[in-house]
Amino acid sequence: MSHRLPNPLLSERFDRALIYASDKHREQARKTSNVPYIAHLLAVASIVLEAGADEDTAIGALLHDVVEDQGGAQLFPEIEAHFGIKVREIVAALSDSVTEQGERKAEWRARKQAYLVTLPQHSPEARLISLADKLHNARSIIRDLKRQGVKTFDQFEGKQAGTLWYYSQLREIFRNKTPQYLFEEFCEAVDEMIARAPVDEARHA
Repeated sequence: MSHRLPNPLLSERFDRALIYASDKHREQARKTSNVPYIAHLLAVASIVLEAGADEDTAIGALLHDVVEDQGGAQLFPEIEAHFGIKVREIVAALSDSVTEQGERKAEWRARKQAYLVTLPQHSPEARLISLADKLHNARSIIRDLKRQGVKTFDQFEGKQAGTLWYYSQLREIFRNKTPQYLFEEFCEAVDEMIARAPVDEARHA
């Protein structure tokens, strides 16, 4: 079902952001499959829009991985020029590895620990996108666990123990700081991930 909005929420800026994200991530696929990466970005944007997000937040959802995965810090001026300073700030907050061109990323655990420290300080918009991102990732991991078991984690830098540690830590950060229904869905997903993996490995991350 649908109806016409007298003042549409999404303008041609969103259209441009969608094209920009599709172009930047065109050759990228999801970690455990050949699914085009844009599918994940569309899913995250859909989750935040259904939670009542504004256009800047929806654009931030589309672009949340572009600096981290497709160009590094040099993309920030471009993002600000095309989509504004608020979108730039959202993308900066959500990038756990901001490097210069050719520079190597920090070690996985250090990046994730730094992200966990800074995330509570960021805007509600950035936290909403982070929750949507991690919720969609968790759902994808569960789907892969059903198909191929715990070897799913072999394709992640944190492996099984690190991934379960990270998602458990995120659950505490999202508590009382994000929409309740999405937080509950995230908790259910994390619980299912842990249930499908040996518990002792999660404890000793």
